[in-house]
Amino acid sequence: MMGGHLPVLLIMIPLAAAPLCVLFNRPVLAWGIAAFAAFFAFAGSLILYAQVKSFGVISYHLGGWAPPLGIELRLDAANSFVIVFISAIGFLCTLFALKTVAREISREDQPLFYAMLILCFAGLLGVVSTGDAFNLFVFLEICSLSAYVLVAMGARQDKRALTAAFTYLLFGTIGATFYVIGLGLIYALTGTLNMMDMAARIAGLGHSGTLQVGFGFIIIGLGLKLAIFPLHQWLPNAYSYAPSIVSAFLAGTATKAAAYAALRFMYTIFGPVFHFETVTLHYLFLPLGLAAIFIASIVAIFQSNIKRLLAYSSIAQMGYILVGVSFANLNGLMAALLHLFNHAIMKSGLFLAVACVVYRMGDSSIASFRGLGRVMPWTMAAFVIGGLSLIGIPATVGFTSKWYLVLAGLERGWWPAAVAIVAGSLLALFYFGRVVEVAYFQPAPDGGTVREAPIGMLLPLWALTIASVAFGIDSEITVTGARAAADALFLNINAVSSVQAVP
Repeated sequence: MMGGHLPVLLIMIPLAAAPLCVLFNRPVLAWGIAAFAAFFAFAGSLILYAQVKSFGVISYHLGGWAPPLGIELRLDAANSFVIVFISAIGFLCTLFALKTVAREISREDQPLFYAMLILCFAGLLGVVSTGDAFNLFVFLEICSLSAYVLVAMGARQDKRALTAAFTYLLFGTIGATFYVIGLGLIYALTGTLNMMDMAARIAGLGHSGTLQVGFGFIIIGLGLKLAIFPLHQWLPNAYSYAPSIVSAFLAGTATKAAAYAALRFMYTIFGPVFHFETVTLHYLFLPLGLAAIFIASIVAIFQSNIKRLLAYSSIAQMGYILVGVSFANLNGLMAALLHLFNHAIMKSGLFLAVACVVYRMGDSSIASFRGLGRVMPWTMAAFVIGGLSLIGIPATVGFTSKWYLVLAGLERGWWPAAVAIVAGSLLALFYFGRVVEVAYFQPAPDGGTVREAPIGMLLPLWALTIASVAFGIDSEITVTGARAAADALFLNINAVSSVQAVP
């Protein structure tokens, strides 16, 4: 059997690691357990991606019950592509966490922190790999509940983390409620929760009013989870007041998994053939995406805290993804998936660079970056490269995905949207330039006590930095993966697919 039990082990190993972190109750041991589980998930995701690429879809039947009656883990070119970068970022963030967690989290709380981190990681892997719409909700809540705790644990540094976690909880609960209501309506129509079976039955329903309402509830629910504009109010505070490693982890994984779930519903389960979805994409998502690009970027320019600046930048970057999705064509979806991958790499790298600064300076304000280009050269070099990628400078991943977004817009004949994508990138130059000016053109801190970040923090940071350049110079691997993922999401349910059934 191709794949064996690896699809379920990818989720179960991190799930099992979470209680072990608390059981052993030693910070370093808990970190080691979490790091091992994250490494296993990363290595397993690479193996599964290679198997899907070579042999086709993997369908794992839990308990030996075949879908649609049984619960299915289903891996195709789309979610295997997303799992690779989510697991890679999760692994690198876990490696990075040892020293920064020791600085920002009390010793007695560190085992719980690592348990919540790896539990959130397991939930994200489940969201992306499940083939069952209700279990997607279950995994969403696993990662959400643990994420609320992770954000709240920043209260040791700033009590506002508690308010941020409560706001995150409030929005997350509303999003989950909307999703379940929408799913209930769809289940009442189709009688199934298996995604592929649901897609086949929806195709024959026509333009049912219940179907449209269910679609609306699901998209709003997932929109709250992935923080699309204007449903983003929870995100700036959550990223700003969470522990530094949590900001990096959530920025590269949580919203990306929710975005994948939304794309799976929009393109595979419903499909652009439905008029109500096409109207949603063209007349709702496109203006909201463009508004996010400009409004969030302008707000970022006026921020005095780097983490908050990067949080608003993330909202703007989700706008680019929304614009790509709104084109409702294969190239637009490919560009959106490519930017999903690229943004995860560059934004997690930027937050890790900020975590290095917080480790040495104890602060993430722009003022704390004064002169760090000279005293923390490796950290600031990584930050600059990440910022250049965010702007979309050639030879970086940011340029690659924005280039394909522009091409998709021009193919659609929407040249104003293509112009807006370029103009939005120029706004990033303003808020990023402020940080560069402070770091390289203002005097270094007095006393000479500030040193470069530890090597254990620099290695994961530079792994992401090198990736943002390497995949920018040679984008064939990522573009091919994103195109195959877009093809999989556009899957014709009536076509005959090669599926590896794994009991």
